[in-house]
Amino acid sequence: MNPIRQRRIALIGVLLAAAAGAGFLIVKALQENLTYLHTPTEVKTGAAPKDARFRLGGVVCEGSVHRKDGTLEVDFVITDRVRQVRVTHDGILPDMFKEGTSVIATGRMQGDAFVASEVLAKHDETYMPKEVKDAMAKGAALHTHSCGAN
Repeated sequence: MNPIRQRRIALIGVLLAAAAGAGFLIVKALQENLTYLHTPTEVKTGAAPKDARFRLGGVVCEGSVHRKDGTLEVDFVITDRVRQVRVTHDGILPDMFKEGTSVIATGRMQGDAFVASEVLAKHDETYMPKEVKDAMAKGAALHTHSCGAN
């Protein structure tokens, strides 16, 4: 085999290895940044991750919003009309956040509470993700209360 052909084969091998390495790094980064959406029922039944970051979607229960004086910290309860999860957030909430609105909170579980690093509010259920809307519709058919006992 002549030296030019050997260099070409070596160059192709190096380029393929570099492309494979770059592909691996891209896939790894994308997997680490994925945040899956779960409902309160999935959280309470153990279907949501306990240690990983995820999004929690549902409706803010009436009468559940409690702000701590002099801070940005707020506690509230999110329901899917079947089960509820207590959420704590230390930061500025969106203008549309209020009791009875659809929200998606991003964070992780700490004990029995979901600690949110970000909260997004929707003005009605029209823009709610399909999975949350379907879970809430199923819950409404099974239960007549939305913010009762877990």
